[in-house]
Amino acid sequence: MDEKTTTGSAAGGHVHDAGCFFCTTAMPMLERVWTEATRDHFRHSRVEFLKGLRSLIDERIDHLSRHEDHKGTKVTVE
Repeated sequence: MDEKTTTGSAAGGHVHDAGCFFCTTAMPMLERVWTEATRDHFRHSRVEFLKGLRSLIDERIDHLSRHEDHKGTKVTVE
């Protein structure tokens, strides 16, 4: 029963709830007000944020991979 609408280009369209204030009113208004430079800035900001998350995940994976020698003890079952 959730109604969804798609906005933006075909390649980068976004799916929004049809009844959401932010999706139906605030976002379209901001998209008209923002300049191309502002949109580019926020797009790059999102990319940098995701790169930061990737860096944190990579560090955690490296940390866990270094401690693989502690896999547990062997137990003999009779």
